[in-house]
Formats: sequence, C-alpha cells, structure tokens
Amino acid sequence: MSRQRLGQHFLTDRAVAGRIVRAASITPRSTLLEVGPGTGALTNQMAASAGTLTVVEFDREMANGLKVRFAGLRDVDVVEADARKVDPESLPLIAGRAYTLVANLPYYAATPIVRNFLESSHPPERMVVMVQREVANDMQAEPGSMSMLSIAVQVYAEPKVLFEVPPEAFTPKPKVMSAVLELKPRPEPLVAAERRADFFRVARAGYKAPRKQLHNSLASGLNIDTALTRSIIKEAGIDSERRPATLSIEEWQLVLDAWTEAGRPAVVHGTSRQDRAEALKR
Repeated sequence: MSRQRLGQHFLTDRAVAGRIVRAASITPRSTLLEVGPGTGALTNQMAASAGTLTVVEFDREMANGLKVRFAGLRDVDVVEADARKVDPESLPLIAGRAYTLVANLPYYAATPIVRNFLESSHPPERMVVMVQREVANDMQAEPGSMSMLSIAVQVYAEPKVLFEVPPEAFTPKPKVMSAVLELKPRPEPLVAAERRADFFRVARAGYKAPRKQLHNSLASGLNIDTALTRSIIKEAGIDSERRPATLSIEEWQLVLDAWTEAGRPAVVHGTSRQDRAEALKR
C-alpha cells in the first residue's frame, strides 16, 4: 500500500521544518524522539541540534534508508516500529530519560500515536506534532465543542495549536490544511488511574449520540432507561438537556460519581431479557 494511501504526506518545506524544530526548543542536551520521519526533512535539522535522536519509522524500506543515511552518527538511532504500539521504554536512547517527541504524523495514525505516548508509563515532557488542522482543533476544543478525542487528549495533556501549515508544504499535496500542535503532558492525569476505565466508559456512552440531549445519549450509550439517566444526571447537578459536547472533564467526573452511586447500571448488547430487566432495577 502506498504511503499516500496511508495518509502520509512528506514535509518538503525547509522553512516549516525549521519552525517546527524551533518550537521544540532543541538544545545540545535534548533527548528527542521523532515519529514518521518520511524523507527526513525534520530529521536532518534535529540530528544536527539535539544531544540524542531516536527515529521511529514504520516502513521498512524508509527505515533502512534512514539507517544508511545516519550510520555515521552514534547519537542517532533509527528504529523500525509501529508508533501506535511502541513502548518508549523499549527505545535505548529514550528509556529512563526525559524526552521531547517531534513529528509530522501521518493522518491515518495521528490519533492512536498521540494517545499511545500520552497514555504510556513514560510519556514525553512535550510533544510538538503536525496533524490535520481539524484534528488539532478538536484536540484543543473547549466545552461547547468538545468530542471524545478532546476528552481523551485533555485528560492527559494541555494542547495548544501553534500554527497552521498549507498543503503546498508537502509532497504530495494533501487536500486539507495541517496544524502544528504542542501537547504538554500533565504531572498527573485529570482522572485517577482507578477511575479511568469507568470514566471513559461513561463518556463514550454519552457521546454515543452526540447531537441528542445528554439524558438520551447516555441512555443510548449505556442501553438503560431514559428516566434512570435523568435521575443520574440530576444527582450530578447537571441539566440533562445539555448536549454532551458542552460538558467539561470535571462535569463528566460528576456524572461518573452519580452513575457509580446508582450502582453502575449498564446493559451489554446481546444479554438476555432477564439480565436487561435486572440491570434496569439497579
């Protein structure tokens, strides 16, 4: 499958590459991780500026080409791996060190790559990544226009769009604008580890029907009675007629508290009528 079909558009504008490198505040003491280097527009500049640079490339042919190009530099390590799954602690120059992640992320994999590193046991100190503009705006959205992606990112990090990049900066040219986004991982995620699974379960349920009022979308997502969801949301001190996109992360935690207090009612699709009836009684 071609790189273009996978959503990879290679950055060729040196001025944009330089601007990204400057945004990363690289010094000779920096430990850097680059994901999806492509033809190396960012790699070349970072290799000349950083203390160490680890490059993660999914495509074997491109990874081999980069290994040959940087073979003479002991502080550059090219790793063939899938950045959607790679553990930062498995990377020799990254393990146990504070590091900055810099990347022109392929459109098709941007979200899972960002989430993989934010949710890892060893997240970066900073991330400076280029993604599709709409994705960047979604990641930094505020209550009123939030989505599950907004929540999934902001639980772990503070996002900020730095600047936009036009299609002309890439080969081949994409049909959309891109944006460079800074993500600063929080010292501690906004949701405690022991609550995280239930938190995302409730939030995902609430976004099952994002255009509906909250009591209807949550009832649909949890597959429970609307009257029950109204009472849960009321207990949380929230107007049940609001839309899911208007809730802040703190308000979703209030909904989680009320849902937990109500016995965590939910019905898994495919359960028997008796199981469904029992769940609605809780």
